[in-house]
Amino acid sequence: MKKQYLIILFALSILLVSCLSLVMQNPSFVLREITLKPLSLTEMTLMIGLDVKNPNCFDLTFKSFEYTIYLNNEEVGTGHLEQEILIPSSSTTRVMAPISAELKNWGGSTIRAILTGDKLLYKIEGQIDIKTVLGGVKLPFSQEGLLN
Repeated sequence: MKKQYLIILFALSILLVSCLSLVMQNPSFVLREITLKPLSLTEMTLMIGLDVKNPNCFDLTFKSFEYTIYLNNEEVGTGHLEQEILIPSSSTTRVMAPISAELKNWGGSTIRAILTGDKLLYKIEGQIDIKTVLGGVKLPFSQEGLLN
């Protein structure tokens, strides 16, 4: 009898996690700033400031966050955060995220735009692992915009 309850409870928890996407709206990302931190003549770390908007009426906790950044349609680099990030309900939170980048992969127009502060087209895509009561849920995302 207890086995049946455990099986039913397990099945319900799987069902609830899979239905989370029906109740949860995806967070949105806006790239607000880029800071260069040179490591060598060919490698650098970029710190990007992302405004993460949570449109839900409940808090979201990111367990991990993996991403790739494109500037002016060129892949600049990738990064990941392995720390929990709390995004309160119905609010926007600034997240500083590192990117490992190699300059040899960049075009001259991208470097010039970063150094002169010109407008940059950006795209960020990746995957968020969101913490829930029943475990983690992986959520892919992709966002494009213009960095002034």
